[in-house]
Amino acid sequence: MGVAASRRKLSPEEYLELERASEVRHEYAAGEIFAMSGGTFEHSAVAANIGRLLGNALGEGGCIALSSDMRIKIPSADRYVYPDGSVVCGRPEFEDERRDTLLNPVLVVEVLSDSSEAYDRGDKFAHYQTVASIREVVLASQKAPRIEVFARQADGSWVLRVYGPGDRAALSSVGCDIGVDDAYRGVFEAAGVAR
Repeated sequence: MGVAASRRKLSPEEYLELERASEVRHEYAAGEIFAMSGGTFEHSAVAANIGRLLGNALGEGGCIALSSDMRIKIPSADRYVYPDGSVVCGRPEFEDERRDTLLNPVLVVEVLSDSSEAYDRGDKFAHYQTVASIREVVLASQKAPRIEVFARQADGSWVLRVYGPGDRAALSSVGCDIGVDDAYRGVFEAAGVAR
């Protein structure tokens, strides 16, 4: 999640005012802000590949893939977060006329890093589950070709499917799938990382 950047509790309005003027992105959690640290080459490449694959797979179907620049509000937890990617289908809903805080993502993507994995799998995932519009949460490893897709079921439970090399990760919430090999193409070779 990052390191707390302020000790004084901020209101959501104060946070948004500061965030919109800041050159550094921050997540917001119940009055505290946390500076977002930079990611590794692998993290950035996997996120970019997944975003590109989603955009291509979605085509003209009424859904749009968004980058990590799109902030998402989690009202039940009094939080604002920046997933590594997201998808919105139909008409996007925003917190205000600035159109920089999305309220109705259907799918969110998090690329797991050493510093964020526990948070992404724990509290952040639990918070995503409270957003009614979110139908799937995708967790992608930055260390190996592995994509986990958590899908919300009709009864509100969540089912996990794990995809590895040679698989196609099915994303039923947006009616497409992405190849695991494509999501990791060139990532480890370019970084000189042995798998």
